[in-house]
Amino acid sequence: MKRYTVVELKPALADYLPELRTCNSWTQSQVARRIGSSQSRVAKLEAADASVSLDLLVKSLLALGASRGEVGRVINRAA
Repeated sequence: MKRYTVVELKPALADYLPELRTCNSWTQSQVARRIGSSQSRVAKLEAADASVSLDLLVKSLLALGASRGEVGRVINRAA
């Protein structure tokens, strides 16, 4: 079983956020309102900024409607 590191997972999850956002025709500001954050924080999420936690990325994706299965597939692709 492969062990994942935050270094591998954060970019994969961060890359999925704009994909999910654009598929729904949402702006960063709209996403920010949906997750209770700011547009600048969404930009940091999408950039996998060092200040962004893995937990926040996962919670944000789930709050935007990604299923646990989708998040799991993103994680598996990072392997």
